[in-house]
Amino acid sequence: MITTNTWKTGFWDGMETTWKLGKIIFPITLIVTLLKYTPVIDWMVALFTPIMAWLGLPGDAAIVLALGNLLNIYAAIGAMLTMELTVKEVFILSVMLSFSHGLLVETAIIRQIGVKGWVMAAIRMGLALLSAWMIHLVWQGGQEKAQYAMVAPPEKILDGWGEILIHGIQTSILGILQMAVIIIPLMIAIQLLKDIKALPYLAKGLMPFTRLIGATEKTGVTLMAGIVFGIAFGAGVIIQAAKEDNLSKKDLYLVSIFLVICHAVIEDTLIFVPLGINVLPLLLIRVILAILVTAVTAKVWTMLEERSQTTKSQSI
Repeated sequence: MITTNTWKTGFWDGMETTWKLGKIIFPITLIVTLLKYTPVIDWMVALFTPIMAWLGLPGDAAIVLALGNLLNIYAAIGAMLTMELTVKEVFILSVMLSFSHGLLVETAIIRQIGVKGWVMAAIRMGLALLSAWMIHLVWQGGQEKAQYAMVAPPEKILDGWGEILIHGIQTSILGILQMAVIIIPLMIAIQLLKDIKALPYLAKGLMPFTRLIGATEKTGVTLMAGIVFGIAFGAGVIIQAAKEDNLSKKDLYLVSIFLVICHAVIEDTLIFVPLGINVLPLLLIRVILAILVTAVTAKVWTMLEERSQTTKSQSI
């Protein structure tokens, strides 16, 4: 039954989650935004330029990856729009960015769920590098110059560290506000579904999907939230679900693995449209790899659990 308490509970759950995630997002976003105006980005480019050739990319593509992983996917795409790249190079960068972007913020957030952040970061970076290398080896076409559907707007020139600091703070606050706009209504919606007792039916409806990746039915709603809204917003639901539904360590890791590979599929796919590439293969690569990696992890996890139980029973 929906009451006034339903709306209050959902609102305060959303506020609590926004505050918890905001404490992570604000300092990281501020620091990385400030670093953008220092030689650090150039040092990173120099460090990774040799790797770019191994992936079939020009040296300055390291700027795109550095911005995408340190800042966000929008900064990376903005940099790509200023470069003369081939269709193949654009596609490789797009695949890499779809797996690995906003790495510092999203890894810090995913740790709040109760999983090891370095494991999730390693999976994302590993898939980004492996997929880029495979595309470089297998695809012999795409050598024509990429035709962008839009031009990157000129970056605002900031005068002095005072303006840079203000810009960094504004960027950080804007990021938190954008997150709150999604998380608070999402938490209210989840609470409404709880109070009308719809969540069990929704979870059962998603059971074929959760069974496919080896997770329990309790993770269905959480997975859908992350797939549609992204890691930051999905993490809010996961944190809440872990607290209320006592999700097992296995479920937490499986959900996290799937979401770090495949999250915010609508936004993260459409954002590459202005680059003039076919985004359908981009989406399929993410979805298929997310299902495969998560399902294999679930299988191995189950085998190890069964072996451990067998060993314990034999020792008794």
